[in-house]
Amino acid sequence: MPNQRFAADPGRLDVVVTAALGIPRGEAQRAIADGRVLVDGRPRPKSFRLAGGETVEVSGLEASVLEPDPEPVRILHEDEHLLVVSKPAGVVTHPTRARRTATLVNRLLGMGVALSSGAEPDRPGIVHRLDAGTSGLLVVAKDDPTEAALSAMFRRHEVDRRYLALARGRLPHPRFVIDAPLERRGARIRVGPVGGREAATEVEVRELLDRATLAEVRPRTGRTHQIRVHLSAVGHPILGDRAYGGGGGDASRLGLRRPFLHAWRVSFVHPLTGGRVEAEDPLPPDLERALRAARTG
Repeated sequence: MPNQRFAADPGRLDVVVTAALGIPRGEAQRAIADGRVLVDGRPRPKSFRLAGGETVEVSGLEASVLEPDPEPVRILHEDEHLLVVSKPAGVVTHPTRARRTATLVNRLLGMGVALSSGAEPDRPGIVHRLDAGTSGLLVVAKDDPTEAALSAMFRRHEVDRRYLALARGRLPHPRFVIDAPLERRGARIRVGPVGGREAATEVEVRELLDRATLAEVRPRTGRTHQIRVHLSAVGHPILGDRAYGGGGGDASRLGLRRPFLHAWRVSFVHPLTGGRVEAEDPLPPDLERALRAARTG
């Protein structure tokens, strides 16, 4: 397998490598002890604290073949260079060392879709991700030039992504921006005003309900769990999001078994043709049922 290279999140080196590559922590620690993990070109101990943004390179990981999955996914846009697909809730975006099957990538392979080779072997075609519990639109590259161009567009925040979220309580303003840096602590993300990475989220109220708010959310940056953590940080966690305070009676009353978060719209200029690509994906049935229940009080 080629060397794995990524920009580090803040945190302890072995924890960050484990999360970034999806490998067992023991495997990450063995690679560090063997000198196969470099931080900005230098070996570091497993307890080394990363500030975030360092280049981490890991070598010597064994490759394994990705198996096609016969379960299809909906395609909302396709041309010779890229796809826009609808990821169902509960489906992981791409394989990891610990999970080799039943991901979106496995499903695309099962559909016979051409995918770019990917900067990492387990992520062919993948230029951005959605959390497993989040449903909605993903842009997928079919060839390497398109992957490189799309990845650069995402880094420059040139892809307009819109989410629908049902937040606990009534949001106090019709439009506002949450501007708060984020940092990783183990498996969780939290607001980190000192060592965190810049993160900003635009929020616009769509519908005020008695005990909840339907909001359209646009992340200006693309940090892990960004929308979930930002809404939780302002006291209005996403209903159904048990990891960040959105569980409990309100979520159970609506029948929510996952966060009410759906990537419903994506819009961008095609990086190769220059045409406009726009796609919309309505709420899936489980979130529609929850929203109807919220409206009835």
